[in-house]
Amino acid sequence: MSEAPAAPRTASADPTAAGTALLLTPPRPRAGWRLLPARVAAMCAVELQKLRHDRTELYTRAVQPALWLLIFGQTFTRIHAIPTGGIPYIDYLAPGIIAQSAMFIAIFYGIQIIWERDAGILNKLLVTPTPRSALITGKAFAAGVKSLIQAVVVILIAALLGVALTWNPLKLLGVAAAVVLASAFFSCLSMTIAGIVLSRDRLMGFGQAITMPLFFASNALYPVSLMPGWLQAVSKANPLSYQVDALRGLLLGTPAHLVADFGVLAVAAALGIAAASSLLGRLAR
Repeated sequence: MSEAPAAPRTASADPTAAGTALLLTPPRPRAGWRLLPARVAAMCAVELQKLRHDRTELYTRAVQPALWLLIFGQTFTRIHAIPTGGIPYIDYLAPGIIAQSAMFIAIFYGIQIIWERDAGILNKLLVTPTPRSALITGKAFAAGVKSLIQAVVVILIAALLGVALTWNPLKLLGVAAAVVLASAFFSCLSMTIAGIVLSRDRLMGFGQAITMPLFFASNALYPVSLMPGWLQAVSKANPLSYQVDALRGLLLGTPAHLVADFGVLAVAAALGIAAASSLLGRLAR
């Protein structure tokens, strides 16, 4: 007596068919909270890849802070013209020069995004699923990492000149956070101005017009108490003052307001990212 025929299989046993089905099925998109950090990290990595091809900017940018410390710092240390609370003036100046060198790198970051627009790169980035805020945040924190490299160079120069800096790892991490947050704000400020002026020449003019006022209207070179009343008010609204205050407190152990300093820097960076993101579409037209 013959056996009953076997029941037909419910699915194909052909591995090729199964593989084809996987290729034809689109992957499940990641949730937004997982997508945004990944896109920010990718944009930041793309920006930092440019350093592998041209490190000239890092070398040339180190000249100016070195001259500030070697000439201005050592000269004013000898003449005792500025009250610094009992510490040598070159020690007092070093955190201000770290903040200055980081700001000078970040404040012209808008020139790069205008170049990307002219080269057609920006339009290609905007048609990807990447949110505009992720594009701006990636560029902002890439500027922060570049500024951090510059800060390391200035710290090493200051150490060679005998500046009494701390080497506590936790405090150095705080220094890195302050540099990155402030640089993120200044780079977003530059990209915001780029979204308004839409021209490299105009942006360079605005950048040069605001960098030195931001620097001199801060506590980088002298205590706020020496300033006239109106300049003290400007200094309190200047994020660079909060960065310098945090750097002095962390590197030198001077009295500082670290919670307020980091709070202001974080809020400033967030507002800068929001402003630059809102103007990114206008820049791409």
